[in-house]
Amino acid sequence: MDIITTFLISYGYWGMLIAAFVAGSFFPFSSEAVMVGLMAAGLDPIGLIVYGTIGNVLGSCFNYGVGRMGRLEWIEKYLHVKKESIDKATRFMGGRGAWMGFFAFLPILGSGITIALGLMRANIVISLVSISIGKLLRYVLLIYGASIFI
Repeated sequence: MDIITTFLISYGYWGMLIAAFVAGSFFPFSSEAVMVGLMAAGLDPIGLIVYGTIGNVLGSCFNYGVGRMGRLEWIEKYLHVKKESIDKATRFMGGRGAWMGFFAFLPILGSGITIALGLMRANIVISLVSISIGKLLRYVLLIYGASIFI
């Protein structure tokens, strides 16, 4: 993970976007480590928030698209996202629909939420807005918290 993080940090804002995309999709990765590393390296926090949010939302859109395909057996087999995770995300959402995309920033459960939104064919515009708000707030809080210590 350290080698990958160092590689992404060397690409600056584009590395942030890639890291955030990977973390926003179903792959287990931490974009937060890259963001804090880039901030410590002197990159503009606002730029990091923008690129991080865009990448993370695009990763969630990828998950939504995978869910929209509606092949649960493919999701389990190829993406290694367990049916239990999707069921847990669906129960968490409790029929509230697309606005629950706000909670897509949550670790582990977030990927399940975005895949479940696709499976449920939730309104794409509302899903995109709610996912974007949640991801943006997460990165704003991360930058704010990191700025105290850097």
